[in-house]
Amino acid sequence: MDVTHLAAVDSTRAARVLSQVRSARLAGQPAPVAPRPVIERSWGRMLRSGVDPDHDVRADPLSREEVQRRRETSVLRHVLPVLREGLLAAADVAHHIMVVADEDGRVLWREGSPPVLRKADGLGFELGADWREDVVGTNGLGTPAVVRRPVQVFASEHFVRSQAGWTCAGAPLTDPRDGRLLGVVDVSGPLETMHPATLSWVGSVAKLAEARLREMHTESLERLRAVAAPVLARLGGRALVVDPDGWTAAVSGMPYARRVALPKSLSAGPRWLPALGLCSVEPLAGGWLLRVTDDEPGPRGPARIVLDLRQARHWSVEVVGGAGSWTRELSPRHAELLYLLAVHRSGRSASGLAGDVFGDPARTVTVRAEMSRVRRYLGAFLEHRPYRFAEAAEVEVLLPDDPRDLLPHSTAPAVSGQRRPAAAP
Repeated sequence: MDVTHLAAVDSTRAARVLSQVRSARLAGQPAPVAPRPVIERSWGRMLRSGVDPDHDVRADPLSREEVQRRRETSVLRHVLPVLREGLLAAADVAHHIMVVADEDGRVLWREGSPPVLRKADGLGFELGADWREDVVGTNGLGTPAVVRRPVQVFASEHFVRSQAGWTCAGAPLTDPRDGRLLGVVDVSGPLETMHPATLSWVGSVAKLAEARLREMHTESLERLRAVAAPVLARLGGRALVVDPDGWTAAVSGMPYARRVALPKSLSAGPRWLPALGLCSVEPLAGGWLLRVTDDEPGPRGPARIVLDLRQARHWSVEVVGGAGSWTRELSPRHAELLYLLAVHRSGRSASGLAGDVFGDPARTVTVRAEMSRVRRYLGAFLEHRPYRFAEAAEVEVLLPDDPRDLLPHSTAPAVSGQRRPAAAP
């Protein structure tokens, strides 16, 4: 069923059909038509996580002070002008509102039609509210954050009954440098105001916002380069200047690396860094000067690597070794690749990984590029030819309680094959 077309032509009929589909699915009976795949998978996650389809669950909203604190620290504050220019004028005319949530699903900004804002208050769709999918069910903020792509949710495609009078179109906002989720932008309103082009419109504006973030990153590195040039000119040996997130502005006496993995809390002094070894760390305006003092870049002592895939949107890898420990949040693609290498400890070739991820062994260029990025922060813990974890490393994978919740964004054939329901006791 083409829900978008049906809702645009006859929203009342669309709402009735979708209500019948939802009721049948929840009762375990055949539905008059199949739900859209993205919705059916979301409903499956809701049923497994115990979300009540007939009652709201409203977590306590954040205080005004906490909302303001998150606004001031969120990268998304820099792209609000782009989102407002692209979405607000039309949203207000169409009786919609624009909502922006952070990576934790908390509503930080809400603007648009005043009557619709008041209706949203009645749903708990307010500032500071928690709209993660596993809290309030299938919706235009939480579901795009899980599947990492734009999603429109019509009427009774919302899992919780009280939201059935709404249509929502949301798109994830990701860090263009590494794919990390920053938040979600959503346009919501009464079902009868839905337009079939809304999803494409919201997705396009989200891409414009990400392009602005990319421009800002380039501009900040250029400023840091100007600071780094005279400093590196006076130094001998291997050194590089990076921004607070480890992105390289300039190097001297060593090959260029696009990014260096830094601990979450970096301070001046001698520090061991993955892929670099022992470094002298010094603060600079807008970044760090890293002077390599150890010629041996490999890890010291045995290492334990923990790949944590339990919580959607917050995948991470932790390395614990003789030189200390550090953790890095993973992009969706890197989470897929490291999971597959953990499953295949003997290693995978580039063509093998291409087949695992894309179903096409010929896509080796993409795989090699991504694995090159992974090796920049895992360094000697990850070998190649074939790609594999170092033999001396102990690798532990922390998985979701239900296998069907493994990397829910992933369409990789090898990952889908691992999502088998646990056997009944």
